[in-house]
Amino acid sequence: MQNEINIPIILDAVRKVGNVFLKDYKQNNIPQSMDELLKQLEDIDTLCLSSLKDDLSPEFPNIPWHIGDEFDTNSQRNPAQHQEYWLCDAMDGAIQYLQHIAGWTVNLALIRDGKPYFSVIYDPLANEIFWAKDGKGAFMNGKPLETSRKTDLAVMLAVFEYGHQDKSNNTLNEKIGSTVTKLLDNFGIVRNYGPHGLQLAYVGAGRIDLFIEEDIDTYNWIAGLLIAKEAGAQILTTNGSPWQWGSESLLVAPKEVTEKYLQIKSKN
Repeated sequence: MQNEINIPIILDAVRKVGNVFLKDYKQNNIPQSMDELLKQLEDIDTLCLSSLKDDLSPEFPNIPWHIGDEFDTNSQRNPAQHQEYWLCDAMDGAIQYLQHIAGWTVNLALIRDGKPYFSVIYDPLANEIFWAKDGKGAFMNGKPLETSRKTDLAVMLAVFEYGHQDKSNNTLNEKIGSTVTKLLDNFGIVRNYGPHGLQLAYVGAGRIDLFIEEDIDTYNWIAGLLIAKEAGAQILTTNGSPWQWGSESLLVAPKEVTEKYLQIKSKN
């Protein structure tokens, strides 16, 4: 295990492949069938992982790679069986990319001892690269991040997300609907944006005041979680307990905002 990591090399590798995707943005035909969609998603994964491995393996030859399959619920309940590994979300917001819509990023996290140790999220369209190292703070284009200082819910932006699990045999849809209703009734602005990790980084940057999701989505969250945490956000479940790997909900916001939301929830 490499105790020290060369951060500029990691950032350059992620930026490089992100810019390849940027060059090809809107050049694909928007998929019209499930077969076309799955093929283009597979092509994104292959290109991204190949580029990152080529650029990072010489510097980190002993760190294995793991692709986060957000459609595989069970694999998201526990970290992989490695002391240290790369967890790659080849493109967070890939559907937007394929649909020629903004809101897609390249995310990479270094997992050490079952926790995110370093993470990076690159948004090529905005030319913004977010990153964080455990215990060392969070940054965007080299500038330190800090969460929002708002106190009035009427001017706060809350976002909700949902995962790709089969919800036909459970009550998740009802729970999500109830959560969205609480947000609409209490927060001034409510949105659903798409790239989960980027939204969590935006909490760290003070652009989003609260992020909430009612189902498990570890792979989509993990890079953004470290950035939000290192910027000062609380990382909880929607019941107010500390989030841990495998938790089936997520609530991320500055401490004062999570307290306000949990008070709202307790009244219903």
